[in-house]
Amino acid sequence: MSALVRSPRFSAIALLTAAVLGLIVANSPLGPGLEHVLHVHAPWGAVGLDLSVSHWISDGLLAVFFLLVAIELKHELVAGELSNPKTAIIPAIAAVGGVVVPAGVYLAVTAGTPYGHGWPIPTATDIAFALGVLAMFGRGLPSTLRVFLLALAVLDDLIAIVIIAVVFAHDTDFLALAGAVVVLAAFWLLGKALRPGRPGQAWVIAGMVVLGLLTWWLVYHSGVHATIAGVALGLTLPRRPGHTLHGNVEPWSNAIVLPLFAFASAAVVVPAVGIGELSPTFWAVVLALPVGKVIGITLFGAVATRIFRAPGRSTLSFWSIVTVGVLGGIGFTVSLLMNELAFAANEEILDEGVLAVLVGSGIAIVASAVLVSVRARRYRARRELSEAEATE
Repeated sequence: MSALVRSPRFSAIALLTAAVLGLIVANSPLGPGLEHVLHVHAPWGAVGLDLSVSHWISDGLLAVFFLLVAIELKHELVAGELSNPKTAIIPAIAAVGGVVVPAGVYLAVTAGTPYGHGWPIPTATDIAFALGVLAMFGRGLPSTLRVFLLALAVLDDLIAIVIIAVVFAHDTDFLALAGAVVVLAAFWLLGKALRPGRPGQAWVIAGMVVLGLLTWWLVYHSGVHATIAGVALGLTLPRRPGHTLHGNVEPWSNAIVLPLFAFASAAVVVPAVGIGELSPTFWAVVLALPVGKVIGITLFGAVATRIFRAPGRSTLSFWSIVTVGVLGGIGFTVSLLMNELAFAANEEILDEGVLAVLVGSGIAIVASAVLVSVRARRYRARRELSEAEATE
């Protein structure tokens, strides 16, 4: 069961199912009841945490997801595909293209409107969803394509983290932020003291949990989005304990955290307006995710491949880069979070942004499923032909 929950296929299916279910429930007779539940506030105001259920999901539970992202990012930077600059440079440039071009498409469509600050929404790639689609439809494709997609998506997440930390910070409390840095340093020192098998380790782990929660509390009160605390904790955690934590927590993240966030984020009422009355934000996101992403990743990736091609090092073909670009258009989780941060003060545009992320990502899912299936079928046929010729 654990292996199933860890698989990219399960994660992708669970996310899509939860989002569709949230949209259906919100537009059913149960919708008002669901909205009430999501806006109920937990009675923790005494400790400065007067948050609704919806905010506990996006600010609290989602920090767990970003903790795992940071652990994976650290592994890739230290020992994975991104540890070698020569290997990392091409997906890094492609990732930049996958951020710059969709943002430019969004800004072009919303030019002259008050919605330009939503440009970060289409810049994110949902690593779990993209890998899930590749796993479901890409049997037979070379492993280099998955490695390239993983490296690009991890770098994309890094850029998204920076955007969340910088663009969406508000009324920054530098004293709270400084406190978070001090507590984070103590967390790092305790992490260095972890020695599996030695007595007293339970107290070290308990101390790290307390410091981790305190870091989250201080980051929340600093005005920086609370999920950044998860990123900071994941990056400072030593690699071996981090690997263990990732293995233990990933099933819970895939089965509960991400589906719950997708359900709550997608629980919006479809606006009762004609297509022509939808805001520029809707059309900008719908266009920027499936189109802007594939253009940006393909263009920048293809140019980088030609410039940094080296003898003896395998590089992806043009159509393989296009395939990664189409997969990169699946924004979903982080795009939904970006939309929530950008339009928290405008409920109507917030709802349209959610629908736009779902529609744009849906287009990318269908397009990538078709393209990946076609290319996988051709790769398998080519391999079978070469094997048949080798046996003659």
